[in-house]
Amino acid sequence: MNKPWMIGWIAFAMLGAHAETVTLTGDAAYSAAQKGTCGTTEAGVVRYGFWEGRAYSRVPGEKDRHLFDVMGVNVRQCGHLQDATKGRGFRSVSREIMVYMDPDTGEVIDRWENPWTGKTVEVLHVANDPVNMRAPRFEFNGDGKSTLSRSFRRYGDMAVSSYEIPLFYDNPLAGDYQQYVGGTYHAMEIFDTFYDADKMLDGDVASVGDSRLAWVRVAQWLPWLEMGSRPGLMVFNATGFSTFDKASLPKALIDVVDTRFPEYWTPPPTEDPRPNETSWTVFQKWKANQADD
Repeated sequence: MNKPWMIGWIAFAMLGAHAETVTLTGDAAYSAAQKGTCGTTEAGVVRYGFWEGRAYSRVPGEKDRHLFDVMGVNVRQCGHLQDATKGRGFRSVSREIMVYMDPDTGEVIDRWENPWTGKTVEVLHVANDPVNMRAPRFEFNGDGKSTLSRSFRRYGDMAVSSYEIPLFYDNPLAGDYQQYVGGTYHAMEIFDTFYDADKMLDGDVASVGDSRLAWVRVAQWLPWLEMGSRPGLMVFNATGFSTFDKASLPKALIDVVDTRFPEYWTPPPTEDPRPNETSWTVFQKWKANQADD
């Protein structure tokens, strides 16, 4: 008798043990780049990226701890540009929410007892505004000749975009001597997004529709945990989807945003010039506001 895992493996084997790598260039690559970021080649369409998962601690010499459940949404839109040398371009702008929840009750928490220090701390939920593309993406490179290219792994009717973002930069909470004594922010973000292959790979199709996503983050302690120089890091693992239909988002998420962050349902204007916010810069401003009160 076939066991469930055997059935899944047989189904995968029927597609082939390895993915077909599909590389797009020219108009098809530019279309795919827009659909991957914006969901559509149209400008000004609001897209909602939802995720949910868990956050763990990893400390040398002890068992990993399930600290929080997490749930979040990125609300974005894209604008179109035109450059005399680089041709057509687009840029995404967005706001982003992620809340921390009790793993046992599923309730959003605002106070948390740190098991390492015994101190109860205030929870600073992620509320980053904005989270924008740092630079537009164009159909041609800077020389105006070589074109954008885009590669996907194709498994039957599914096209997968997979990439890692290593982060290593000066921590805005550290001092002026980071190159001598440390104080850099060191993390990695891992994104895997799954699309309808026919919609993604066909340059004449304007919208990719809904997509599915997986997100992993390996990073240093969040500042509001007040872990100081204690060794260890955090691991986030989440899955979700992107959609144009706000009503298809989970009710629990809609209620949280409606109650706590209603302005985040509207993305920034497409020409938004502000620098991006991170958990670190938001914490810095939060502490400064506390000091002023």
